Amino acid sequence: MALIPVNSRAIQAVGYDGYTLAVLFHTSDTVYEHPGVPPSVYFGLMNADSMGAYYNAHIRGRYK
Repeated sequence: MALIPVNSRAIQAVGYDGYTLAVLFHTSDTVYEHPGVPPSVYFGLMNADSMGAYYNAHIRGRYK
């Protein structure tokens, strides 16, 4: 899955294939994969004022 750079202080790049969300943070070399993420959550992340806050509130711990 290709990752695209994003404009976020917390998140460096994001990838999405319609099912799995991949996130690369500025503070890590690890790509975190979250299977089962619906498109609405992906689009919410991409349009969030704070991608880091959105990730923490809607993705972290919910999709593994």
